[in-house]
Amino acid sequence: MSLFEQTLDENVAIVTMNSGENRFNFDFFNAFHEVLDELEQNKNINALVVRSSHEKIWSNGIDLEWISKKIEEHGPEFFNEFGKELYRLFNRIVTYPMITYAAITGHAFAGGAIMACAFDYRYMRNDRGWFCFPEIDIKIPFTPFLNAVALKAIPMFKLNEMQLSGERLTAEECKQYNIVKKVCSFDSLLQEIIDTAKVLNKDRTMIKTMKDYLFADIVKIYEEAIKVVKKS
Repeated sequence: MSLFEQTLDENVAIVTMNSGENRFNFDFFNAFHEVLDELEQNKNINALVVRSSHEKIWSNGIDLEWISKKIEEHGPEFFNEFGKELYRLFNRIVTYPMITYAAITGHAFAGGAIMACAFDYRYMRNDRGWFCFPEIDIKIPFTPFLNAVALKAIPMFKLNEMQLSGERLTAEECKQYNIVKKVCSFDSLLQEIIDTAKVLNKDRTMIKTMKDYLFADIVKIYEEAIKVVKKS
């Protein structure tokens, strides 16, 4: 089974993450970019939906076991290389030239939750899954770029609480703070998104232009962060 699978429903591309907990490593990044490249070339698509095949996890963020081994092999500077690729993927999702939907079909933890924030809309199943930033406990601080991505989706006061406490939010709590647009049953989640995407059906050129202006500050922070990584 490939790390990512895709299907099309009229103007909507449905991408399924297939790597178990969908943790971030270079294989994950490369496979995700390959799918995004392919979809971007199809001008008939103007909506992207990303879900998980795992029965209870959307994404658990960084592959900590993998990155620990890489740092042992290559030294602490490897984390900078990893960070550059992490930022590149998140920035690409933020600026992707179509409307994007995170179909949160299970837990979204740490980097997985930040990735969900990079999407334009988040829909979450009602019966299973936490949305959580446990970085304070695993001792990986948020950077300015990651904060900027999270603030796309989460009010500042709530992001402050979540970062300092590591609290876990249910789908209904996420809806309360407008982190997710809609809470659905697992069986109806995907179809709810597809129906919405088909109705919106917005012009891709305008989507790209809007995002260029809307997220200019995030892109600027990203570009500055990459410069720092390259110098280190």
